[in-house]
Amino acid sequence: MVHSLHKKIIPLIMIGGFIGATGRYIVGEWLLTKNGFPIGTLTVNLIGCLALGWLLPYAAKRFKQSTSLIPFIGTGILGAFTTFSTFSFESLHLLLNKQFGTATLYVLGSILLGTLFSYVGYKLASFQLKRSGYLL
Repeated sequence: MVHSLHKKIIPLIMIGGFIGATGRYIVGEWLLTKNGFPIGTLTVNLIGCLALGWLLPYAAKRFKQSTSLIPFIGTGILGAFTTFSTFSFESLHLLLNKQFGTATLYVLGSILLGTLFSYVGYKLASFQLKRSGYLL
């Protein structure tokens, strides 16, 4: 039996997923792979890290009563916008094509920059919340 809250949230996640997947496709087409380097996937994943790093602490303080905002944006939009599976396959593709330097740069760059972007998003949310009188 589906909980009544799920009946409200699942359609929102679906709509968010449509928005996020469409955005990923557009960015991926706009930023095609450059010299074997999957810049489009890296870009969407970094944007997603920044956005989720900001969203989670900000929404937790500012929108405590909203039970649908984080699933809509976090799971729906950003979940469909970012892509771990494509990152993994592109990494494998680079390795199989013996582009070891590019693969290493891509994997380490994605992890390190993703963590940095998440941190920047978190610090931005912290700054905005403090200016509004909230504490993390």
